[in-house]
Amino acid sequence: MTRDKSPFTPLKDVIKNLFSNGTLPIDPEDGRLWEVWDEVMGPAISRHARPSWIKKGNLRVTVSDPIWLQELQFMESEMRERLNRRLGREAVHRIEFRVGNL
Repeated sequence: MTRDKSPFTPLKDVIKNLFSNGTLPIDPEDGRLWEVWDEVMGPAISRHARPSWIKKGNLRVTVSDPIWLQELQFMESEMRERLNRRLGREAVHRIEFRVGNL
């Protein structure tokens, strides 16, 4: 018995295509940022700031309160350099801080 060809593309082919043709709006390697955050930033910053998302090198970080927001804005360049060094590439071009729930 022969099966009719389905008009649907198998999910595995869709995923394979997304990762191979560069059409994803994110770089899958950017996910490592969440893995290294605590280590790179240390316990003081990690208690008060967490990465929310990253897209095209722009990282959004949620901070616990306005005081930490101001402090981290002064440290943005250093934070960016430390993250990029740990990730081994220029993953973060800019960090944007927002007060919110961690």
